[in-house]
Amino acid sequence: MHKRFMSIWFCHLTTDRLVIRRPELRGKPFILASPQRGRTVVQASSREALALGIYPGTALADARAIYPTLDVFSDKPNLRDKLLYHLAEWCIRYTPLAAPDSPSGLLLDISGCSHLWGGEKAYLSDILAVLSTKGYRVRAAIADTIGAAWALARYGSNSDFIAKEGKQREALLSLPPIALRLEANVLEGLEKLGFRQISQFIDMPSATLRRRFGDGLLLRLAQAVGREEETFKPIQPKIPYEEQLPCLEPISTAKGIEIALRHVLERLCLRLAREGRGLRKAIFRGLRIDGITVKIEIGTGRASNNPEHLFRLFELKIPLFEPALGVELFTLEGLLIEKVKTAQEQLWHRSGDPAVVAELLDRVETKIGPNRIHRYLPQEHHWPERSIRAAQSLDEEPTTIWPEKPRPLHLLPDPEPIEVMVPLPDYPPLHFRHQGKVIQVSKADGPERIEQEWWLETGPPRDYYCVEDTSGARYWLFRLGLYGNGQPRWFLHGFFP
Repeated sequence: MHKRFMSIWFCHLTTDRLVIRRPELRGKPFILASPQRGRTVVQASSREALALGIYPGTALADARAIYPTLDVFSDKPNLRDKLLYHLAEWCIRYTPLAAPDSPSGLLLDISGCSHLWGGEKAYLSDILAVLSTKGYRVRAAIADTIGAAWALARYGSNSDFIAKEGKQREALLSLPPIALRLEANVLEGLEKLGFRQISQFIDMPSATLRRRFGDGLLLRLAQAVGREEETFKPIQPKIPYEEQLPCLEPISTAKGIEIALRHVLERLCLRLAREGRGLRKAIFRGLRIDGITVKIEIGTGRASNNPEHLFRLFELKIPLFEPALGVELFTLEGLLIEKVKTAQEQLWHRSGDPAVVAELLDRVETKIGPNRIHRYLPQEHHWPERSIRAAQSLDEEPTTIWPEKPRPLHLLPDPEPIEVMVPLPDYPPLHFRHQGKVIQVSKADGPERIEQEWWLETGPPRDYYCVEDTSGARYWLFRLGLYGNGQPRWFLHGFFP
């Protein structure tokens, strides 16, 4: 098969991406900048900023002198590489061999692919049209070699240049030497000798070029015209965590569905165990013979590759799986996959084993419904409602410790106002009224003063009291503000067990 390559060049990769994320920047001059050797330097400029003469490498101070109201954003490290990788993944719909070409391009081996779109011109036009619709300004070219495609995409006369088979040498003749991807010192030497086009030195003796410019120039020339083979490493797309089971006869019984579920679960869990991963969320689908897809879904508190545990979770929902006249294709897909923590082997079994606890909570949540069981971790905040956060899983470790002073097990999301009877300032209330009910206070502890975090908001402090009524119920109250400085208000914030 005759080799054909496509090179895609994103003219404004990172700035176009920012405009896609923030459409209000469209048509405005802005830059991406980062610190470099003690000063802030422009790393990328939008099209409008380039039109003003603000180029990458310009100091931020000079850029502001050119355009004082210039919008400046931080240039995130490794953003280009991540973006190019995702774009290469997207290009797999056009060819199985795609690779990032840092800092702002892609390389595609399109051999044997273009006929599916009706030829190379339609193939190239389709790719450029879709990328342009997404918001990227792109140029691309097709040639027999990677070097020629790269050169024509960036320095060719058209934004969609296609070199005929075997004609890459002729297509390169009018291009500047920089199109050969040469080192800066080689380009400087060619410039001094007055070589402005590749045609001026491409036919010179190899010995002369090597003596003057080294082997680098000869290698790039040979790669571009096809005398030297050049390869690239295509990305390896992630294989989805999915197992399928086609059926010779439609399955319509609960027992048959259970057998199919166990089969795909065991295969998927075997792969997950080999990779040290587990399921956090999975979906079991069935394609019925009437063309309708039915499904049931489960979630776990921690990553699990235990097929028995996962089967028990699905088993509770099998009555919701409606096979009708029969299912001819079963599919199990892992929607959320995480690493499994390897537990140290133990000499004896502990009832508090995290895996056992996690599996118990999964079974309870499957019965009572999702989002009914939550785990909370402490945060570095003084204000009580900000001092906790919901954990993503049972394995998530806290980043700080819980406060030493007691906190209510039931903390209200919004403090509720109450009316109080206070004998003296800074004393706990004798009784308070909450939702129309008067509660007599028999014991109290406090106050505990908690100031607002000035970097988030400003306002009066809170004085918290733990109080107990005559029946033994305990409450967490606070006074907002101080007596003598306006009229303080009282609130109920939580209940102790």
